[in-house]
Amino acid sequence: MERFFLLVISCLCVCRVTADSLSPPVNVTIKAVKANSAVVTWDIPEGDPVIGFAITQQKKDVRMLRFIQEVNTTTRSCALWDLEEETDYIVHVQSISMSGTSPLSEPLRFRTPKEAETQASKDEVTMEEVGQSTQLRAGELIIIVVVLVMWAGVIALFCRQYDIIKDNEPNNNKDKAKNSSECSTPEHPTGGLLRSKIPKNKNNRMPSVNIIEV
Repeated sequence: MERFFLLVISCLCVCRVTADSLSPPVNVTIKAVKANSAVVTWDIPEGDPVIGFAITQQKKDVRMLRFIQEVNTTTRSCALWDLEEETDYIVHVQSISMSGTSPLSEPLRFRTPKEAETQASKDEVTMEEVGQSTQLRAGELIIIVVVLVMWAGVIALFCRQYDIIKDNEPNNNKDKAKNSSECSTPEHPTGGLLRSKIPKNKNNRMPSVNIIEV
């Protein structure tokens, strides 16, 4: 019986040592702090066989605790809810392995803000987003204006070239007509041979020819 009791004590001691060898989480930080919620994040030392985590949440100067435990997960963050505004909190994080839990991490203290302060920060973020969108719209308008000006210049240049070509067409037609008139006769504009005119009498008859035999 004594041997069995000593064996149980030895096993408990071994399990205790194995659990204590698990390192606590590091780089525990608090993010997204609001009046009624926050998010705690942490890192796990490399090589630790962690299968979950445990978080202890406590109000400052208050004994009541909230214990959050999750296993079979690789998550490295946890949301804290139902917090009270303008209240100090203390958070500890532990790693969980098959042999037990690690020691507590260093205590992390934070304070929740007022609801009005949270709303003001949201308004500031909204104003920044509006300013960024306004800058983007201004840049887009500038690009559109530049493109329109370039198109207007191209159209104006095309119209100017078209007017120059149109003004040169009458001069070309006059030159062609002049060249064709120089190659034609007075009676035959198409350039035929000049025929001698035979005078006609008053009755529009051809003059008679008298042949005299000698």
